[in-house]
Amino acid sequence: MKNSMWGGRFAAGPDALMEDINASIDFDKRLYAQDIAGSKAHAAMLAATGIIPQDDAERIAAGLDTIQAEIESGSFEFSRKLEDIHMNIEARLAELIGPAAGRLHTARSRNDQVATDFRLYIRDRLDELSDQVGDLMRALAEKAVAHADTLMPGFTHMQTAQPVTFGHHCLAYVEMFARDRSRMTDARARMNESPLGAAALAGTSFPIDREMSAKALGFARPMRNSLDAVSDRDFALESLAAASISAVHLSRLAEEIVIWATSPFGFARLSDSFSTGSSIMPQKRNPDAAELVRSKAGRIIGALQALLVVMKGLPLAYSKDMQEDKEPVFDALPSLSLALAAMAGMVRDLEPNRQAMAAAAGQGYSTATDLADWLVRVLGMPFREAHHVTGAIVALAEQAGAALDELPLSSLQDVEPRITEDVFSVLSAGNSAASRTSFGGTAPKLVRRAAEDWLKALDKS
Repeated sequence: MKNSMWGGRFAAGPDALMEDINASIDFDKRLYAQDIAGSKAHAAMLAATGIIPQDDAERIAAGLDTIQAEIESGSFEFSRKLEDIHMNIEARLAELIGPAAGRLHTARSRNDQVATDFRLYIRDRLDELSDQVGDLMRALAEKAVAHADTLMPGFTHMQTAQPVTFGHHCLAYVEMFARDRSRMTDARARMNESPLGAAALAGTSFPIDREMSAKALGFARPMRNSLDAVSDRDFALESLAAASISAVHLSRLAEEIVIWATSPFGFARLSDSFSTGSSIMPQKRNPDAAELVRSKAGRIIGALQALLVVMKGLPLAYSKDMQEDKEPVFDALPSLSLALAAMAGMVRDLEPNRQAMAAAAGQGYSTATDLADWLVRVLGMPFREAHHVTGAIVALAEQAGAALDELPLSSLQDVEPRITEDVFSVLSAGNSAASRTSFGGTAPKLVRRAAEDWLKALDKS
């Protein structure tokens, strides 16, 4: 069947295989709301500038409202023969209002149309994702307030390093997700320019008002170059990059939840709401929600890589390759949304095991740095010498099978005679954490203040 939307240049319709590879309606139909909004703004601008009659613009707008209602009710029939969402809507509009529908495509192309729709879609998703990131930050900050003084081991190289608090650990992720949110805000601001009116690639000879249509769609301004407007997808790439970084942060937190939930650690427990069992092992409680959040990072990062490869060799302006820009975004951004929602739920559900965390916080000679600092502060040792002395004391403790604060003073003095009883004031995990009062440190009073400050900031955002 001949495709009437292509005009008189083609005498016959495409091969069935060509139709399969060319059609995008199966996935780009989700752009219907953005396509209709763009068309209504375009029609209103055409009427305001005298390019089409006002009554035709009104009929177009009414017809588009009818089509949106049909799509949302499920009664609209999408056709693969009409390729994409733009031509499906235009064909239905012609059925509803007749020849006036043909005026809608004046001074625009599917090239600037799809670029506009795609920007509107991603802009909407970024707004939703930003709200979700904010909700996750709130869940973490609330947890930090509740556990500002809950001791746990801090790790480097997955080896016990120094005591910290669980609240401090939660706030580390608040900071990461705050940067994710900032990247989304920046990406939104940069992409908030309208391609509409760039037409196929060179602009149009009609006296259009691009400022008017841009304002109607909530854009800050029209894009300044018509070639750039239809041919670049850096706004999608930047959004996927921001999504990928956020997914990595989610994956890191999910990995920690998985570790904390294991029997050897026993640092935290997820309720039945976020756990599953085993079909064969009745004792199992599997942190499947965390594992699935962790796995989402792979597909989101993959979406970024896919679109980068699609775009890397394209000359200006539009190429059909760019039809492949949507599916990665349509998969990645909802995947991130689901992962954010699941993680916020898990954080609120998570119950730390204070006793297990506190016990582990003091293991592995985690207060060795405190001992070295005491030698510097009280005895005036150069830090490198203090480091050496502390290492010898740790070796002594290992031989004795004792913690640092379990060694007798005489044993400490065998290594360094000037050590006094006062040294034991810094060798407990609680005192170690409380002493970290430098800006950004893990001292409970700082953690509580920082968490409360974040909650106040989130109330205003």
